Amino acid sequence: MRLTPADLGRVRLVPRPHPVGAAVLASQALRGTAAPGPLRHLLPARGMLPDFVTPYQGLDSLEAGLDAIRATPRRRVRADVARAYAHLPATPWRRRLAAGDRDAVELLASALRAWFDKQLRPQWNDLELAHRRWVDRAAREWAVSGVDGVLGGIGPSVRWSSPVLEMESWWSADLAGSGEGLVLAPSPFAGPRPRLLVEPGRPALLVFAVAPPAAADTEALARLLGRTRAEVLRRLGEPGRHTTTALAKAAGISLPSASEHAAALRAAGLLSSEREGGAVVHRLTPLGVEVRRGG
Repeated sequence: MRLTPADLGRVRLVPRPHPVGAAVLASQALRGTAAPGPLRHLLPARGMLPDFVTPYQGLDSLEAGLDAIRATPRRRVRADVARAYAHLPATPWRRRLAAGDRDAVELLASALRAWFDKQLRPQWNDLELAHRRWVDRAAREWAVSGVDGVLGGIGPSVRWSSPVLEMESWWSADLAGSGEGLVLAPSPFAGPRPRLLVEPGRPALLVFAVAPPAAADTEALARLLGRTRAEVLRRLGEPGRHTTTALAKAAGISLPSASEHAAALRAAGLLSSEREGGAVVHRLTPLGVEVRRGG
């Protein structure tokens, strides 16, 4: 891919892991040990994936990504699946998805939600922290070596020789930069070959492999903050919109207790709170993410 000066001026780091994108890639990466039923059938076991299952939209939550998949125009579903299924044997459900059948798309979305909840939600805090640490390292490299240092340090499967970015991906093409830029998205589930998503009018999206995160020490956090407050902090690191009511329900505590714990964590700089409509929404600060991780 030959990047233009406009592309190089618009290189960005995706700020957090994409829930649906992570679930899709994990369904391939973990296929041998924890194969999800419908996903095993509807998504290829390796190699190219239908582009619409890793939408640009949906970075903020799992449901936003699933809604973007459901909203994909039928023509786009048919085109993407035709490319990804080119070497797969035909089956009734694959034919239905390839035809853009809405029931097949809904089955795929439901299977992705179930897979995320089972395999990724318990470790989502660690995945987010690992991503944030990569962004921090890349930002420091950028400050010292500029965009050349960042693009040159992605990994052995991506080679940078300005202005050409060469990738050992699942498909082959010579691409000209569009001037829309390039978004870098590390993932522990990307596999040995990077993934490149190119759509008209959007920046190119490059997904590449990074090391998986280490496990968090939840007992140490409980000793530091107390078990209930540690649980509130842990719940705040999960995907979703964390109102005080939702936080109370998730942590199994009363609404006043949730409000009290949120206030204490906010005073310590571990979360921020903002009124959105009729509710107060809480989010972990960078310090909160680090404390949650125990690092």
